[in-house]
Amino acid sequence: MPDAPADAPAPVSRAHKLQLAAVMAAATVLYVAHSLLRYRNFEAKGYDLGIFDQAVRQYALFKAPIVPVKGVDFNLLGDHFHPIIALFAPLYWIWPDPRMLNFGMIALLVVTAIPVYLFSRRYLGHRGGLLTAAALLLWWPFQAMVNWDFHEVAFAVPLMAWIVFAFDRSRYWLVVGLSAVLLLVREDMGVTLIAVGIVLAFHRQWGKAVLLAAAGVAGYLVVTSVVVPHFAPPEAMSYWQYTALGPTAGAAIAFILSHPLRSIALLFDHQLKVLLWLMTFVPLALLPFLSPYVILVAPSLLSRLFNDRLNTWAPVYQYDAMLAPVLIMASVHVLSKIIARTGKVRLRVGAPAYLLVLALVCTLFIHAVFPLGRTLTGRNWVMPETAKAQARAVAMIPNGVCVEAADTAVPHLVQRTYVGLNGDIGDDLSSWMIIDFNVDELGGWDPLSPQEALERGKKLGFKVVSKDDHGIWVLHRDIPISPVCSNYLPYD
Repeated sequence: MPDAPADAPAPVSRAHKLQLAAVMAAATVLYVAHSLLRYRNFEAKGYDLGIFDQAVRQYALFKAPIVPVKGVDFNLLGDHFHPIIALFAPLYWIWPDPRMLNFGMIALLVVTAIPVYLFSRRYLGHRGGLLTAAALLLWWPFQAMVNWDFHEVAFAVPLMAWIVFAFDRSRYWLVVGLSAVLLLVREDMGVTLIAVGIVLAFHRQWGKAVLLAAAGVAGYLVVTSVVVPHFAPPEAMSYWQYTALGPTAGAAIAFILSHPLRSIALLFDHQLKVLLWLMTFVPLALLPFLSPYVILVAPSLLSRLFNDRLNTWAPVYQYDAMLAPVLIMASVHVLSKIIARTGKVRLRVGAPAYLLVLALVCTLFIHAVFPLGRTLTGRNWVMPETAKAQARAVAMIPNGVCVEAADTAVPHLVQRTYVGLNGDIGDDLSSWMIIDFNVDELGGWDPLSPQEALERGKKLGFKVVSKDDHGIWVLHRDIPISPVCSNYLPYD
């Protein structure tokens, strides 16, 4: 259980609130600018922005979340269970545009600074808390999420921070309530509820711990065994991607229990996994490992590292954003004890200042991991010629048609067409096609190469309408517009 400081901080003054608001406003401006530039430069993708736009757009129309980017008549609840994204449907009543999802995601990230500030202020004072909140907002997991557009895990980011805050204030029923909401974020959050239950046990809240762990197990089993299969198409792929541990969940648990050393070795058997460990914990001086709050992030982190898919190991995706506030708050928790035992009160400001300076320096010079540096330094302010070519191609597509498009063209077509990725909406629906020859793969779970897409199009009777100098081709075939396409959205 975290030790409360000897002197509780005074109520947050108006000046302190304004300073926190200024930090949050600065982060918001940077996030929004970067997000809008990415969209304009055709860096946003069908995976995931196009997928979630189509789902939330259908929710806004009071329809089932049918997502052509995933396939014909594909209900997104048969892919992952994230009904919480329907909360963003009202945004589409204001402005039905995929950028609204990113604005909502940015709001979720920025407001996470509030619980982090309040938690850190209790132990480090106002300046330490303010610097900690600023460091979080500039830290690489948040930058990665902004750079990859909207994802359902965005809802978990502030929830996880408030859960730690509630633990710190001994508001255990609030912990239970916030944790229950996680079940609406994604099906695997049931395992995170078990982790929260374990931390509740550390706080000797035995009944609440058992209740939450049972809810986590039940929620996970019901969603993965009943709900998702109910909505999934018959040919849906299996989401069991932990074959290094065994062919089933039961076999995986047995393997971990009977071969603990081999299981641990799997967590470090690739350079990307090692990099993720280093980037997650070394800048925080390994302090989170000394706090029970690290247990809260264990299910998410370990499930990614045990996963077969290489892209879950890379520290450039959305998944780390929900870990960042917990790990930073865990570091503050441990740091406060170090300060209490050593008397080194300068660490209250020095430690978070170091993290903020590190984040700023990396943002300016290491854009591969701190991508918002491209906006701060102006590298992405000029629209590339390939993006201009894609804009011309998108403008050629009529409203209300079925179109197959390259990944980066999809978000620019979701407002007015039934759009899927090349090769993913069958052979009979699409009358238009956009192919990007600047990439090796055109996007999707089993992506086509540009040449494969072109050959497929020619076999289906498509003719080349535009062959742009910058590698963007537009193809068309003269077939009747299917009601599947024309009835998908209310077109003007």
